[in-house]
Amino acid sequence: MRYIGKQEIEDIAVGAALLGTGGGGDPYIGKLMALQAIEEFGPIKLLDVDEVPDDALVVPSGMMGAPTVMIEKAPSGEEAIGAFKSLEEYLGKEVYATMPIEAGGLNSLLPFALAARLGLPVVDVDGMGRAFPELQMVTFYLDGVSATPLVIADEKGNTSLLKTINNVWAERIARTSTIEMGGSVMMAIYPMNGRNLKESGIHHILALEEQIGKAIRLAKQEGKAPIKEILQLTNGHELFKGKVIDVNRKTETGFARGTATLEGLDSNLGQELELKFQNEHLIAKTKERVLCVTPDLIAVLDAETGLPVTTEGLRYGARCVVIGMPCDPKWRTEKGIKTCGPGYFGYDVDYRPVEELVLEGVKTIG
Repeated sequence: MRYIGKQEIEDIAVGAALLGTGGGGDPYIGKLMALQAIEEFGPIKLLDVDEVPDDALVVPSGMMGAPTVMIEKAPSGEEAIGAFKSLEEYLGKEVYATMPIEAGGLNSLLPFALAARLGLPVVDVDGMGRAFPELQMVTFYLDGVSATPLVIADEKGNTSLLKTINNVWAERIARTSTIEMGGSVMMAIYPMNGRNLKESGIHHILALEEQIGKAIRLAKQEGKAPIKEILQLTNGHELFKGKVIDVNRKTETGFARGTATLEGLDSNLGQELELKFQNEHLIAKTKERVLCVTPDLIAVLDAETGLPVTTEGLRYGARCVVIGMPCDPKWRTEKGIKTCGPGYFGYDVDYRPVEELVLEGVKTIG
């Protein structure tokens, strides 16, 4: 157990934006909410997974909706409190701790703001090891944990409690409600006990986010190359270096969907990279071959600072480095690939680990 203060939040925000693979909400908004909570209530207790009792009730918290909506509709914090209070009332049991549902820019930080206001600890674990666009795309689903009962709440004071036949139906019904509630909501979801959490969660994700953010910060101070530090921490690979020449994005059916095109620079001169995203980056490919595909992680970094760029932050002319990182082994199972692999999103390619695709590219060049 340790306490999280302002510097830790600053570092986690950067690492969360990177592991969020372009999605998971605006990290700046989440950072401000967490920093304000620490200002008001003091440092926040962070627990290791093994410190959670097996029978304790743990409830992940986060935002559902299109990240682009957050630009105009920032949460106040009251929505998350309303969702948690409604879920506690329904279950007849107090929540022991909260945690991030995903390693997303906003969604890694919202639990800290909520925990500070409710006097709860945060657990160093999540259900993805990255960010994904749909509610069933968590490791808890792979192990049979139910997403419901879940509660979603908006800024107007509306709350909706769902109890569905399976997690895919939870996604469908909650997504429809989210659209009606303005495109984004706060949620209390996947209530589980400590035993479920230890077996199914991805451990120490917040610690990794903090390490990534700290590495980028120190690299800048010491004049080192931040991207090299990131690749070492994440076992990642540099896929492409280029300049953004086109971005086509739209918000529909509760998601931010789109495509970005990068014109190659340096060793990638004369090539073009296409990125396709649905809240998060899902596939990176040139005309010749696929470089990385979901469920492996694709992140876009500022070429100079190494800071991650979200899908809504992509701008014409930006010079970027695209990197690929291996996902948690849980996602490389048959059920994991079926749940969030390229076929689920309609891409006519087979999943292959990013390290294999990189090695194949090296051999091709050689």
